[in-house]
Amino acid sequence: MTLWLALILFAVGILLVVKGGDWFVDAAGRLARAFGVPPFIIGATVVSLATTMPEMIVSVLSALQGKTDMAVGNAVGSVTANTALILGLAMVFMPVALPRRDYLGQCLLLIGAAAVLLAGCGNGYLTVWAGVALLCLLLAFMEQTLRSASRERENAARPAAGNGIGKDGGLFLLGAAAIVGGSQLLVRSGAAIAAALGAPERVIAVTLMAVGTSLPELATTVTAIRKREAGLSVGNIIGANLIDLTLILPVCSAVSGRLLPVAAACMRIDLPACLLVTALAFIPLLIRQRGGRIQGMLLLAAYGAYLIVTA
Repeated sequence: MTLWLALILFAVGILLVVKGGDWFVDAAGRLARAFGVPPFIIGATVVSLATTMPEMIVSVLSALQGKTDMAVGNAVGSVTANTALILGLAMVFMPVALPRRDYLGQCLLLIGAAAVLLAGCGNGYLTVWAGVALLCLLLAFMEQTLRSASRERENAARPAAGNGIGKDGGLFLLGAAAIVGGSQLLVRSGAAIAAALGAPERVIAVTLMAVGTSLPELATTVTAIRKREAGLSVGNIIGANLIDLTLILPVCSAVSGRLLPVAAACMRIDLPACLLVTALAFIPLLIRQRGGRIQGMLLLAAYGAYLIVTA
């Protein structure tokens, strides 16, 4: 495969992932609202699961094909992009002010997941104990979020389901199919681009692929900025990051049938960067209960520095 063909297929893959993610997220959001789920819970669960599908499919397909550097790099790089790039942009253009009770538990779980991942890959593999710990954190996140949804739903009026559920269900499935097809193109063309440029697959994964598969989160955040719904944006990013860290890598390890290898460069650069930007983004939110333009600019600067070091 030539470089130009690989770039074209990569662009087509991103288009399928983004458009499929758009259909998937819209349908998921409408279906959730039809059953009276509050906006923050939609962001933290339904939309997060939907917008994380590209990262999940790309990483799992990479692991199945033996491209473990791409699997790990895409998952970790997506968390860094979601936090430093996308949340940073959101803070620059939209003041983020939420009650601490809305995201205290989720933020602590996210920081803990990043720390567990960094500590659990110290020998060059995702250890069994780290994988189990990550899955336990995911279960804690889902239990906490569902409990919160149950409390809020008691006080929320339940809208009528309407006649659009069948249409939204079809759109949901069509979006999922587009994401799967686009993800397959991203994996194959990403490997071809790395080979043509002589770059490690990990570098392509943590940059081009990570940003490409994070475009659904970016689209959701742009929509939230336009509608001034900070809760939807922050909830989506926290939920997506937690799922990226706690579910994708253990699943990749399971489908590969062995301990998941983690490249030395990933342990030295990508994992510490992920933990650093996660702390930089969410610890101030926990303390001040708001985020603004200065914090957003610091996150964007941190992401720029990360790209420079990675390249």
